[in-house]
Amino acid sequence: MSAETYRDAWGIPHLRADTPHELARAQGRVTARDRAWQLEVERHRAQGTSAAFLGPGALSWDRLARRARLADTARRCFTSLEQKDPETAAWVRAYVDGVNEGLAETGHPAPEFARTGLTPGQWAPWTPLGVWLATHILFAGFPAKLWREHVAAHLGPQAVALFAADGPGTAGSNGWLVSGERTTTGQAVIAGDPHRFIEDPGVYQQIHLSCPEFDVVGLAVPGVPGVAHFGHTGTVAWAITNAMADYQDLYRERLRRTGAGVEALGPDGTWHRAARHTETIHVAGEDAVEVEIIETERGPVIAGGPEGLDDGTPAALSLRYPPRVTSDLGFGALLPLLRARRVADVDRALDAWAEPVNVVQAADTEGGLLHRVAGRVPVRAAANGLRPVPAWEPGHEWTGWHTPPRAGLTDGVAVMANQRGPSAPLGVEFAAPHRADRIAALLAGRERWSAADMPAIHTDTHLASAGPLLDHLAALTAATALAPTALTPEAAALRDRLLAWDRRMDADSADAAAYAAVRSAVVRGLAAHPALASASAAPAYPEVLQPWLALVPRVAYALEHLLRADDPYGIDRAATVRAALEEVAARPPAGTWGDTHRLAPWRALPDTATAREDEPGLSGDHDCVLCTSAVPGLTDRAARGPAARYVWDLADRENSRWVVPHGASGDPDSPHHHDQQPLWLAGEIAPVVTDFDRLTKESDD
Repeated sequence: MSAETYRDAWGIPHLRADTPHELARAQGRVTARDRAWQLEVERHRAQGTSAAFLGPGALSWDRLARRARLADTARRCFTSLEQKDPETAAWVRAYVDGVNEGLAETGHPAPEFARTGLTPGQWAPWTPLGVWLATHILFAGFPAKLWREHVAAHLGPQAVALFAADGPGTAGSNGWLVSGERTTTGQAVIAGDPHRFIEDPGVYQQIHLSCPEFDVVGLAVPGVPGVAHFGHTGTVAWAITNAMADYQDLYRERLRRTGAGVEALGPDGTWHRAARHTETIHVAGEDAVEVEIIETERGPVIAGGPEGLDDGTPAALSLRYPPRVTSDLGFGALLPLLRARRVADVDRALDAWAEPVNVVQAADTEGGLLHRVAGRVPVRAAANGLRPVPAWEPGHEWTGWHTPPRAGLTDGVAVMANQRGPSAPLGVEFAAPHRADRIAALLAGRERWSAADMPAIHTDTHLASAGPLLDHLAALTAATALAPTALTPEAAALRDRLLAWDRRMDADSADAAAYAAVRSAVVRGLAAHPALASASAAPAYPEVLQPWLALVPRVAYALEHLLRADDPYGIDRAATVRAALEEVAARPPAGTWGDTHRLAPWRALPDTATAREDEPGLSGDHDCVLCTSAVPGLTDRAARGPAARYVWDLADRENSRWVVPHGASGDPDSPHHHDQQPLWLAGEIAPVVTDFDRLTKESDD
């Protein structure tokens, strides 16, 4: 046997081979067969060449990828991997060989290739590292530092804390570990769901990898070998959420041109030569664009330059991020994770983890438990975490690496949902505690849990963050002769209806739709108020960074703070809430929350990138456990949500469950393209099948 490919009823690939390298090759092959178009898109994203076939809409990303030196960093990291860990490097090469073989076999049948005129390009050994880096470069949310600087300049330093929230550009997850003392089997259960931008095809690939050294099921990142984030080896399982750590820095640079190139002023008061060259970005339907690439001793310049920003503002920003500094992307953890048999093995493997920085939970069949942070966070001045810092001033250098914190369980349970927790010393802003508190409360409501019970937690729609707005509604009074500016009868009736609402954001709830409409009107009213409007004009930073600088989303995600603050810049919040209530009462939503709260998956091709009217309606909301994120005041559409759901049962892996938003195949003509979506929408989860005798053999490779 070289390698065998099997499929289950959902078309999920189950691979068996004689060695880890042959298995990696098989994983690359089957991924190319199932996800050829997705792999092509990811390869171009990593290279900064997306605009060549996606057009000008992808140009801003390509500029960032080029200027941040993503591809060059991936090459450096792979070269270092070959030197320090040749076994893993060879394993990655085997995966790449499989990808190239699979792409050649498919003849690029996916319809997207015909529509764009593309043929699949050749993968290089470093491409998986480039895919990983491009996928996660914005996970730490470094553009939030630009927002803090912007809002402080326009509204004062106190506004930074007022607007601190899990903002529109972040990615998060739910995860919980229930120890054996709290389960029906006496063995641990791990469950959760990563919250990502929902893409079609999906960002996670269900897969089963089996060879004499290991047998693992889990969620892989298409284009990357192994199972990094969520896996079950039969005797140990692990899962992650975003730790919300701050491990990337922005430096304000002083640059000048000389006859020899570009120089940057360093903290020693001396001008130092910066690396400089130009690259050409091809743009479908338009002229090619030249991009100047500059790198100082801090890092690559990602915005501005010697002449400033595009609007002439004198500014240049360099980005310092760990893999660029260390030439290590943490791929040395991937094979040890697959080989793990106990929690101690997972723990040792994670010592090699680099980024993104995650909170990890793991459990094994011997009762071992793990709750720790994994990843590389630099030690530096506190100011580095808050805003761009001056490159020409001393005191902002990196001086070492933090020791990743660890935590325990409380009453046999650990919950991670991007809230302040074990990673608190490593970050600046975290998610509101609503999701974590709700999961903990639900788990506390029952003494014993089973794997089959977990979907009830995955799909909980209670919205605790509705409290402040409902409190303001409760304070409003109906109109009288002495108070003619108070509520009209229609608005009073709507207020009473919302105060009686169960605070569940269910797709079939008309009350949830009415609440969301009032909330959006309040957000728009606050954002338009003269006291905040001065922050509406964002600086001329690259388009790809603008979501972090948009005022309406920032108001939306900071709404609780704004409604509770002692002195909200003199804004009459009662008047704003009253006006919003009257607006909605005069033109109430015609249907339910699911009529407007529809899935908006990202698709690469321009004519399918916008959400279609036939996309399904969704339950949930940003602060629900069922986190399907709209942007109040801007859109009810949900571009972010559970990119997968999983339940890992340590008593019996066959009792584990998983589901993705669409299906196992990226081919629109495949029966497995969207066959899991009904399960995902209903909150149901497909069984994990690992017995090869119960699978259908597809091929010998």
